[in-house]
Amino acid sequence: MTRAKALRGLVLTMGYACLAIGLGHVLLGNAVVPGAEDAGPTMDSLGRFLGAIFAGYGLAWLLAARRSPIPASAVRWLTAVFLLGAVGRLLSLASEGRPHVFQLVLTGIELALPPLLFLLADADEKAARAGVRATGTAPV
Repeated sequence: MTRAKALRGLVLTMGYACLAIGLGHVLLGNAVVPGAEDAGPTMDSLGRFLGAIFAGYGLAWLLAARRSPIPASAVRWLTAVFLLGAVGRLLSLASEGRPHVFQLVLTGIELALPPLLFLLADADEKAARAGVRATGTAPV
């Protein structure tokens, strides 16, 4: 698999995952947050609002994936936002204590993916300059 194909796969995965998670929060509220089912109407309102924002974040990933080549600057900015979310979780862990184990798993993912995304950010642009598309084939 080429680096450009790996980038395209990760960008699409980020987009669809964030869109689905965001819509899940909008539609189901606290029910989708392990340990927060009884958080009350204020947190439900906040969660649904932030879910819509997260769905929009997923759409931004999908819009980046539609570009050819995938812009490295878009990947870097979207990855930086993702990493900022992980930093927020770490701040919460330090100030509020250990959350539900599912949140810890998400934190691990949010810390592990950014280095890979930053590393691959310009792969599609480099492939385009070299004359190879993300599909792995040379242009006709």
